[in-house]
Amino acid sequence: MSSHPRTGLLQSVERAMAVLDHVAAAPGPLPAKEISRALGLALPTTYHLLTTLVTGGYLVHLTEEHAYALGHHVDDLARGLRRQIAVPPEVERVTAVVHRQAHAAAYYATLRNTEMIVAHVAECPAHPRIRVLDVGFHRAPHATAFGKLMLAMLEPGAAEELLDATGTPAVTPGTVTDRRLLRRQLAQVRSTGLAIEVDEFQADLSCLAAPVTDAAGRFVGAVAVSLPTAQLRARRWTVERAVRLGAVRATRAVSLRATARPGRGQP
Repeated sequence: MSSHPRTGLLQSVERAMAVLDHVAAAPGPLPAKEISRALGLALPTTYHLLTTLVTGGYLVHLTEEHAYALGHHVDDLARGLRRQIAVPPEVERVTAVVHRQAHAAAYYATLRNTEMIVAHVAECPAHPRIRVLDVGFHRAPHATAFGKLMLAMLEPGAAEELLDATGTPAVTPGTVTDRRLLRRQLAQVRSTGLAIEVDEFQADLSCLAAPVTDAAGRFVGAVAVSLPTAQLRARRWTVERAVRLGAVRATRAVSLRATARPGRGQP
């Protein structure tokens, strides 16, 4: 197994992950030749990678279709992720209260290095979540309210480095893609303590997010809501108040939970 000349990554592992990502993004099973062509890999190399992924349970070979699809182990990984990012019951209750008070889908997103990942969702048939914003979502930080909040809280150099890596693609026609305009948005987020996106992630839907901090005052997550843009304009201050109060309550819950751990101030 050779190392990547620029990053030091194992090239075989990097290629295997690229195959897995490609199959995961496809609408259905894919034949080996299509995977080989799409990723620019030699066909024998593709078969070796596919065999390895099938053996590990990450892919399954559908022999009758002569194609490959995701395997059971991917679901095991997804359940593991949910366990690892699960929020404490106190934060779940706070999110539920925000959902009821704002009459909107409510989210708790947690900070992991330079990713904001959705860790909990409170919704109902009358106020459903944005379809893709399920537990585990972490993409498009420039186009989501909790993503903008994270970018505003990061050191400027770290935020720019992250945007260099993710880019600022247009998710909708309303997405802010110009880095100078985005920087102005982030400055406003820092001054108001609230991130807002209007029609940037999904047309006719808007989101608000407020920061959650730990006992040391460090940014650790966000309370957010999503709702139709027309409703946000009609109920802006009611919704904003619910989000801000929710963030305060979540901050209190996170801080109290940390100080209550063994060795952190209690016997």
